[in-house]
Amino acid sequence: MPQPAVQAPPAPAPKVRRHVISTLVKNVPGLLAQVANLFAARGYNIESLTVGETEDGKFSRMTITVDADRDQARRIEANLYKLVNVLLVENVTNEPTIVRDLAMIKVAATHEARPHVLELASVFRARVVDVAPESLTIEITGAEDKIDGLLEVLRPYGVMEMVRTGIVAMRRGSKSSAAVATAGALAQDAAGEDLSYSR
Repeated sequence: MPQPAVQAPPAPAPKVRRHVISTLVKNVPGLLAQVANLFAARGYNIESLTVGETEDGKFSRMTITVDADRDQARRIEANLYKLVNVLLVENVTNEPTIVRDLAMIKVAATHEARPHVLELASVFRARVVDVAPESLTIEITGAEDKIDGLLEVLRPYGVMEMVRTGIVAMRRGSKSSAAVATAGALAQDAAGEDLSYSR
Protein backbone atom coordinates (compact mmCIF):
# COMPACT_ATOMS: atom_id res chain seq x y z
CA MET A 1 0.00 0.00 0.00
CA PRO A 2 1.28 3.48 -0.77
CA GLN A 3 2.29 5.42 2.31
CA PRO A 4 0.31 8.59 2.98
CA ALA A 5 2.23 11.76 2.20
CA VAL A 6 3.76 13.40 5.23
CA GLN A 7 2.67 16.98 5.50
CA ALA A 8 5.23 19.50 6.62
CA PRO A 9 4.26 21.44 9.75
CA PRO A 10 2.94 24.90 9.01
CA ALA A 11 5.53 27.66 9.10
CA PRO A 12 5.39 29.74 12.27
CA ALA A 13 3.60 33.04 11.91
CA PRO A 14 5.91 36.07 11.67
CA LYS A 15 6.52 37.63 15.08
CA VAL A 16 4.68 40.91 15.44
CA ARG A 17 6.20 43.43 17.84
CA ARG A 18 6.25 47.17 18.35
CA HIS A 19 8.74 49.03 16.16
CA VAL A 20 9.94 52.56 16.86
CA ILE A 21 10.80 54.45 13.66
CA SER A 22 12.56 57.81 13.83
CA THR A 23 12.13 59.93 10.71
CA LEU A 24 13.75 63.23 9.72
CA VAL A 25 11.56 65.27 7.38
CA LYS A 26 11.42 68.68 5.79
CA ASN A 27 9.09 71.13 7.53
CA VAL A 28 6.48 71.46 4.77
CA PRO A 29 2.66 71.61 4.89
CA GLY A 30 0.77 68.38 4.29
CA LEU A 31 3.57 65.91 5.04
CA LEU A 32 1.92 64.58 8.20
CA ALA A 33 -1.22 63.78 6.18
CA GLN A 34 0.92 61.99 3.57
CA VAL A 35 2.52 59.81 6.23
CA ALA A 36 -0.86 58.98 7.81
CA ASN A 37 -2.33 58.13 4.39
CA LEU A 38 0.67 55.91 3.59
CA PHE A 39 0.03 53.81 6.70
CA ALA A 40 -3.74 53.72 6.18
CA ALA A 41 -3.44 52.65 2.53
CA ARG A 42 -1.31 49.66 3.53
CA GLY A 43 -3.41 48.65 6.51
CA TYR A 44 -0.87 49.47 9.24
CA ASN A 45 -2.18 50.89 12.48
CA ILE A 46 -0.08 53.72 13.93
CA GLU A 47 0.12 53.17 17.69
CA SER A 48 1.50 56.67 18.25
CA LEU A 49 3.00 59.45 16.16
CA THR A 50 4.76 62.52 17.52
CA VAL A 51 6.25 65.30 15.46
CA GLY A 52 8.08 68.53 16.23
CA GLU A 53 10.86 70.80 15.04
CA THR A 54 14.49 69.78 15.39
CA GLU A 55 17.40 72.04 16.33
CA ASP A 56 17.05 73.42 12.77
CA GLY A 57 13.60 74.90 12.17
CA LYS A 58 13.60 73.77 8.53
CA PHE A 59 13.31 70.13 9.62
CA SER A 60 11.10 68.09 11.92
CA ARG A 61 11.53 64.75 13.64
CA MET A 62 8.73 62.18 13.60
CA THR A 63 8.69 59.28 16.02
CA ILE A 64 6.32 56.59 14.78
CA THR A 65 5.42 53.45 16.72
CA VAL A 66 3.71 50.63 14.86
CA ASP A 67 2.98 46.94 15.48
CA ALA A 68 4.55 44.94 12.65
CA ASP A 69 6.72 41.93 11.93
CA ARG A 70 10.28 42.41 10.67
CA ASP A 71 9.40 42.29 6.95
CA GLN A 72 6.49 44.69 7.41
CA ALA A 73 8.76 47.10 9.29
CA ARG A 74 11.25 47.04 6.41
CA ARG A 75 8.48 47.76 3.92
CA ILE A 76 7.28 50.65 6.06
CA GLU A 77 10.80 52.13 6.02
CA ALA A 78 11.05 51.71 2.23
CA ASN A 79 7.64 53.32 1.68
CA LEU A 80 8.50 56.27 3.91
CA TYR A 81 11.61 56.89 1.82
CA LYS A 82 9.37 57.20 -1.26
CA LEU A 83 7.87 60.41 0.13
CA VAL A 84 9.72 63.35 -1.39
CA ASN A 85 10.25 65.33 1.81
CA VAL A 86 11.42 62.41 3.96
CA LEU A 87 15.19 62.68 4.42
CA LEU A 88 16.12 59.90 6.85
CA VAL A 89 14.32 56.84 8.24
CA GLU A 90 15.83 54.84 11.12
CA ASN A 91 14.28 51.88 12.90
CA VAL A 92 15.69 52.39 16.41
CA THR A 93 13.81 49.50 18.03
CA ASN A 94 16.98 47.53 18.77
CA GLU A 95 19.30 50.52 19.22
CA PRO A 96 20.40 52.14 22.51
CA THR A 97 17.68 54.75 22.70
CA ILE A 98 16.19 57.24 25.14
CA VAL A 99 12.39 56.91 25.02
CA ARG A 100 10.01 59.27 26.81
CA ASP A 101 6.26 59.79 27.01
CA LEU A 102 4.29 62.62 28.64
CA ALA A 103 0.83 62.39 30.15
CA MET A 104 -1.59 64.68 31.97
CA ILE A 105 -4.02 62.84 34.23
CA LYS A 106 -7.05 64.49 35.82
CA VAL A 107 -8.03 62.51 38.90
CA ALA A 108 -10.92 62.95 41.31
CA ALA A 109 -9.56 64.19 44.62
CA THR A 110 -11.92 64.93 47.45
CA HIS A 111 -10.67 66.65 50.59
CA GLU A 112 -10.06 63.27 52.24
CA ALA A 113 -8.35 61.64 49.23
CA ARG A 114 -6.19 64.60 48.20
CA PRO A 115 -3.20 63.87 50.51
CA HIS A 116 -3.05 60.28 49.24
CA VAL A 117 -3.15 61.38 45.59
CA LEU A 118 -0.41 63.95 46.21
CA GLU A 119 1.72 61.29 47.90
CA LEU A 120 1.34 58.95 44.92
CA ALA A 121 2.30 61.75 42.53
CA SER A 122 5.42 62.40 44.62
CA VAL A 123 6.41 58.71 44.59
CA PHE A 124 6.28 58.69 40.79
CA ARG A 125 8.06 62.07 40.56
CA ALA A 126 5.05 63.62 38.88
CA ARG A 127 3.85 67.16 39.54
CA VAL A 128 0.48 68.77 40.02
CA VAL A 129 -0.25 71.35 37.30
CA ASP A 130 -3.87 72.22 38.16
CA VAL A 131 -5.92 72.20 41.36
CA ALA A 132 -9.73 72.31 41.37
CA PRO A 133 -12.18 71.81 44.25
CA GLU A 134 -12.88 68.18 43.29
CA SER A 135 -9.89 67.20 41.15
CA LEU A 136 -6.15 67.41 40.60
CA THR A 137 -4.37 67.35 37.24
CA ILE A 138 -1.02 65.58 37.36
CA GLU A 139 1.75 65.82 34.76
CA ILE A 140 4.21 62.95 34.42
CA THR A 141 7.11 62.38 32.03
CA GLY A 142 9.05 59.16 31.63
CA ALA A 143 9.04 55.68 30.17
CA GLU A 144 5.67 54.21 29.26
CA ASP A 145 5.67 51.67 32.10
CA LYS A 146 6.20 54.47 34.64
CA ILE A 147 3.15 56.32 33.32
CA ASP A 148 1.13 53.10 33.21
CA GLY A 149 2.12 52.45 36.83
CA LEU A 150 0.91 55.83 38.03
CA LEU A 151 -2.30 55.48 36.06
CA GLU A 152 -2.97 52.10 37.66
CA VAL A 153 -2.63 53.35 41.26
CA LEU A 154 -4.76 56.43 40.52
CA ARG A 155 -7.68 54.49 39.03
CA PRO A 156 -9.26 53.63 42.40
CA TYR A 157 -9.63 57.37 43.09
CA GLY A 158 -11.34 57.96 39.73
CA VAL A 159 -9.45 59.00 36.60
CA MET A 160 -11.67 61.63 35.00
CA GLU A 161 -9.59 62.44 31.93
CA MET A 162 -6.18 61.71 30.46
CA VAL A 163 -4.10 62.82 27.49
CA ARG A 164 -0.77 61.34 26.35
CA THR A 165 1.68 62.61 23.78
CA GLY A 166 2.94 59.25 22.53
CA ILE A 167 6.63 58.47 22.71
CA VAL A 168 9.57 60.48 21.45
CA ALA A 169 12.85 58.65 20.93
CA MET A 170 16.47 59.67 20.46
CA ARG A 171 19.58 57.54 20.01
CA ARG A 172 22.01 57.54 22.90
CA GLY A 173 25.52 58.89 22.31
CA SER A 174 26.68 60.19 18.93
CA LYS A 175 24.60 60.47 15.81
CA SER A 176 24.36 57.37 13.63
CA SER A 177 26.49 57.25 10.48
CA ALA A 178 23.32 57.60 8.40
CA ALA A 179 22.33 60.75 10.32
CA VAL A 180 25.82 62.21 9.92
CA ALA A 181 25.76 61.50 6.17
CA THR A 182 22.32 63.09 5.86
CA ALA A 183 23.45 66.18 7.78
CA GLY A 184 26.46 66.50 5.46
CA ALA A 185 24.28 66.22 2.36
CA LEU A 186 21.89 68.86 3.69
CA ALA A 187 24.79 71.19 4.42
CA GLN A 188 26.06 70.76 0.84
CA ASP A 189 22.59 71.44 -0.54
CA ALA A 190 22.36 74.59 1.57
CA ALA A 191 25.77 75.74 0.33
CA GLY A 192 24.68 75.11 -3.25
CA GLU A 193 21.53 77.16 -2.72
CA ASP A 194 23.57 80.03 -1.28
CA LEU A 195 25.87 79.97 -4.31
CA SER A 196 22.97 80.00 -6.72
CA TYR A 197 21.45 83.04 -5.01
CA SER A 198 24.76 84.92 -5.15
CA ARG A 199 25.00 84.76 -8.92
